[in-house]
This record gives sequence, structure tokens and C-alpha cells, in this order.
Amino acid sequence: MAAVLANSPAVASHKTAAWIWGLRRSRPEGIHLTAPTRRHRRRPIVVHFALLAPEDRAVIDGIPVTSVARTMLDLAPGEPTRRLHQMIERAEERGSFDLRRFDRLLARAGGHPGRIKLRHALDTFKPESATLRSDLEKRFRRLVLAAGLPTPQTNVVVEGFELDCYWEAEGFAVELDVYATHGSRLSFEADRERADDLLLAGIEMIRVTGKRLDREPGQTIARVAAHLERRRRTIGPRRSVA
Repeated sequence: MAAVLANSPAVASHKTAAWIWGLRRSRPEGIHLTAPTRRHRRRPIVVHFALLAPEDRAVIDGIPVTSVARTMLDLAPGEPTRRLHQMIERAEERGSFDLRRFDRLLARAGGHPGRIKLRHALDTFKPESATLRSDLEKRFRRLVLAAGLPTPQTNVVVEGFELDCYWEAEGFAVELDVYATHGSRLSFEADRERADDLLLAGIEMIRVTGKRLDREPGQTIARVAAHLERRRRTIGPRRSVA
């Protein structure tokens, strides 16, 4: 707060803002600020120059700070994509992640050096609104048949649970995930309980997302084939589905 006040109208930014928001666990060396006019650097304070829109500013515990979206945009050039994913996940956990604010910021970010990298990091977290579940199921089924794999049962109820794709002889299932239908905390918990109950019943299940199927269809189906072969070698004949 003292550093911000001494450089008013500056706000805490970059690694300092990430620490204040809880996106980074370790406190950074020095204090990073962003001001609308250029300032001389005086250690341990580092002052960055940028004209911030009102939406790019926030206040945490009385300290003016860059928004979560702006903080990650400023950090993106120097952070690996894996670290950006971790920060997005922490923002989600803390209830401070708003995808619409990220989209609005990136739309006006112009030539900011972190723009493209942050956009790619966010792609993983975007709801697949354009991909209907039925379309995903059809695509997956076509790829399975084209690979010469046995035809799975689809949308079948096993052990009280509806499975997207199920190979009865192998006791193996594939859940086709669309983020928009599994985005809540309750769904997250329920999905994991279901996987545990199925495993106790001798049924293994893996998840395949629409994005993964788009990105690496051949590798995804090859892994399904490997799982089916492994199950054939390790289990005996299974009873029919009730």
C-alpha cells in the first residue's frame, strides 16, 4: 500500500498483483506497479507504464491492483503456458475468474506481447458451446468404426449409470466430456463418485473431451484401442448388461 500511495495513481500489478489475488503462492521479490506516466525505477519497486481502462483495475484489501485478466495478460510474455493454466485454475477456485472480462480485455489489447499467448491458454477453459454432445458422440463413433474397433453400446445404463460409450466384453467405457455440461462444482464431484462406483463394479472409464478429439483424433482412438486390448488380456468374460 505504501508503494502504491507513493506512486499514485499507480496500482499493484504483474507478479505483485498475482500474489495479492492468490494466483501465485510465493511472494515475489520487489514490488511491481503500473502507472499511467513513466517513472524512474527505485528498488525494490518496479514501475511499469500503461494506460489502464477502468475495468482493468480493482481493489483488494484496500490496495488498488490490476484485475485478474489484466494481471495475467501482463505476466503472459514471461510465463510458460503451464503456469498460466495453473493461475487460471486458481482464479476459478477463488471465484475471481470471469471469461467475459478476459475476452473484452483481449479484444482491446492490441499489440500487447502477452495477447496471443494468453488467448491460447484460455482456449482450454472455453465452453464448447458450438459442439453439441450428439455431434461429439457421432464423431467419436465414426472414428472408432474407421479404426476397426468393436462397436460400443451408446447411452446405455450400466450399474445404475448412463454411459456414453460402453464395451461390455471388456468392461470399458468412454465418457465424452463437453465442458458446458460438466462445469459446476457439484457435477465435478458427482462425476468422480460415479467413476469410483464403476471401478468397484469392475468397469474402467476414461474421459475424452471434444477439444482433445479435435486436436489429436488418431492418438485418442489409438489409446482407446490400447485400453481395450489391455482389458481383454486382464479380465475374463463379463455378464450381460441388465
